Amino acid sequence: MKPVAWIASSLKDLRAFPEELRDDVGFSLYQAQLGRKPADAKPLRGFGSANVLEIVASGDDRTYRAVFTVQFADIIYVLHCFEKKSRSGIATPRQEIDLIKARLKLAEQEYKTWKESK
Repeated sequence: MKPVAWIASSLKDLRAFPEELRDDVGFSLYQAQLGRKPADAKPLRGFGSANVLEIVASGDDRTYRAVFTVQFADIIYVLHCFEKKSRSGIATPRQEIDLIKARLKLAEQEYKTWKESK
């Protein structure tokens, strides 16, 4: 089973989700750890492949998203967890995409360091 690593505030942000949605996200990440594609995960647009996925969880008339990457063979990095506040459309806001891109670069650096230490 692949370990999960949390980039920046992603774990803290996930802990702010309602409990039932945290459980849903946790189960989806567990499926990814086992090498399966979670049923509620889909590729995040703008990243060119299916290596960056988002889990969409809804409850209490709110929508939450958890974004993670499976591009590394040995580990899953959770890049960002947030409440989608925009009520216009389903598109991920530009500022969230920019943050995810920056955190993906951090994950790449952390992965390189992690691999060198093994």
